This record gives sequence, C-alpha cells and structure tokens, in this order.
Amino acid sequence: MTPTRPGPRERLLDAARDLTYTHGVHVGVDAILKQAGVARRSLYQHFGGKDGLVAEALRSHPGEARYREVMGRAGQDSRQRILAVFDELEAITQRPAFHGCRYTSADLALTDAAHPAHVEVRAYKDALHVLFAEELSRDGHPDPDFGADQLLVLVDGALAHAVTRPASHPALAARNMAEMMMNQARP
Repeated sequence: MTPTRPGPRERLLDAARDLTYTHGVHVGVDAILKQAGVARRSLYQHFGGKDGLVAEALRSHPGEARYREVMGRAGQDSRQRILAVFDELEAITQRPAFHGCRYTSADLALTDAAHPAHVEVRAYKDALHVLFAEELSRDGHPDPDFGADQLLVLVDGALAHAVTRPASHPALAARNMAEMMMNQARP
C-alpha cells in the first residue's frame, strides 16, 4: 500500500508550524505556500488567511501533550514528574535547531492585540498552569496556583535564556530552583 499524501490543510499546518518556528510568525505567505505545495486559495478556504493559519498552527501543536508525556514517563511521584519537565527542557534547549518557545515568540512578535494567535497562546499557557497546579496539589503544596505560576516563570525563563545563552544550561538552573521551591512549600 502506498502512503497517502496529507491534504492541503495538513500540509499548510505542517509548513506553518515549521516555518513560523524557524523564521518567526512574520514569515511570508509565499514561503508557507511553497513549502506546503498548495495554492493560495487553499489557505483562504481552510483558514481565512494567514492570521487564522498561524492561530491554528499554535492551537494544534502538541505542546501540552508533550509535557504530559514527559511527566507520564517519570512515574507517579508529583515532584519527579515536575522535575522531569526541566530535564526534558535541558535536552530540548541544547538541540541546534532550538529557537525558543514558539508560543512566547508568537505572542511577543504579534503586536496586534486582536490577532487570534494570542487566544491560542493564552490557552496553552493556562493549560500548563492547570497541569502544574494539579501536580502540586497532589503533592500537598499549600498554594498550588501560586506554585504553578512560579513553575511557569521558571519554564518561560529557561526557554528564553537558552536562546541567548544555551551553554549556561538554564533549564538545569530552573530545575534546581523548582526543586527548592517545592521543598520550601513542604508541610
């Protein structure tokens, strides 16, 4: 059996995910269309334009699922599950193709407050907050919402810092800070 080629919608999403990560959200429509191998008409039929495509590329990216997968591999202990996230961030941030967090990059680059991508970025960050708050709650943290905020600051900081100073291994520093934060919150 011959594998079927993805349809124009999926090819557009794949090209947008790739190019907006590598070159930023201001990458040209022509570059996306060329990589996807589709006509301009497909972009408008499926997404209404580039703004809709960028928003959908962020929404459909498996970001939160990757965090859950990493945590799942770490077992049942909440602390180990959270620390595993930072171990994974260390591996990711040391890759030559690492360009930072696609969500934060998009949010910062898109200055139009009405751009639909901002909604997707907030939804993603909120989902991570819930994920961390649930883990901290299971661990008996006295204020899981605040603790989740702290963890998100550490994640965002590690991802941003690794763009400019990867040799400093900011994910390892963030891991250490996360561990100290969880230890201080222990009853």
